[in-house]
This record gives sequence, C-alpha cells and structure tokens, in this order.
Amino acid sequence: MTRTVWNVDTAHSEIGFSVKHMMISKAKGSFDDFSAEIEANVDDLTDSKVEVKIDVSSINTRQEGRDEHLRSADFFDVEKYPNITFVATDIKKKSDNNYDVTGDLTMIGTTKPVTFDIVFEGQSKDPMSGNTVAGFSGETTINRKDFGLNWNAAVETGGVLVGEEVKVHVEIEAHKEA
Repeated sequence: MTRTVWNVDTAHSEIGFSVKHMMISKAKGSFDDFSAEIEANVDDLTDSKVEVKIDVSSINTRQEGRDEHLRSADFFDVEKYPNITFVATDIKKKSDNNYDVTGDLTMIGTTKPVTFDIVFEGQSKDPMSGNTVAGFSGETTINRKDFGLNWNAAVETGGVLVGEEVKVHVEIEAHKEA
C-alpha cells in the first residue's frame, strides 16, 4: 500500500499534559510549537511513518513563572535540550479505529519506548480548501523520573508538589498533501 504525506494543522491540533499538583489537583499545559512528519495510508495505519518534534520553550501552563521554571535546568533545560521528539517504531491495530503506536520518546537526552493509545477519528473533505483531512487522538502516561525530570518539593501536609505520572494527550488534524 502506498503511503501519503499528511501535514499537521497545528491550529487545530494539540499536544498537552497533566500532572498531579500538591497531591490534590492537576496542573495542565501544552506545547504551542510542534511539527510532525506523517506518512500514512489511512486504510492501514500499521505501516505509517510518524515523527514528532516539540519545541520545549513553547511550553504553556498559563502561568509564566511556572513555565520559566519548567524551561530551566530544574526540569527541561531548554538551553541544552531544546526539543522533545517521538519516532514511531511499531504500530499495531487493536480494533477498527484503535491503534497502539509505540516509539522512542526523547526528553532531556534520555530516550525510552512509549506506547500511545491512538484513535483514528476518520477523514473528511475540508469545505474551504477541498483537501482531505484526517483526525487522530490519543494518550499515554509516562513517569517523568524515567526521563530525568526529578525536581520536586515537599508540601506541608505531606507528599510532594509535583506528581511522578504525567498524562500526555494528543489531538491531531492532518491535511493530505496534494
């Protein structure tokens, strides 16, 4: 089967995350600047090529002070490690539109295998451009300490400021290249 190039429409896509904050709530955020190389046949996604590159300095938790701290050497150290990357290595179909997409996730110089649970949301014609558009959504959970994101602080009531498990979610709208 022939793969087609798909271009991510970042205005209609998101790479976001949530993590426990103070053991009682969740801090949420996203990365505003990212790109992806996708080559896929939507009739059989198991043979797809997927590579994602995230500009870590674009982190946005809606609190500038926290964002600056996350960019620092305490966390992502963007001066030394400006990007997070994900390169798919294996894609398995679980059901009609559901896939396990396993790949190498690299953050702050550490690469680990991660599997995303991805749903192919379907495809449609864009009424404005006439282009074919496909949608994908998915999620995974990682342990931030596996990637060397170890900074934390104790809270007065016991526990820590930042949880170890980070839920990552993706919403991708991609346009078929003409």
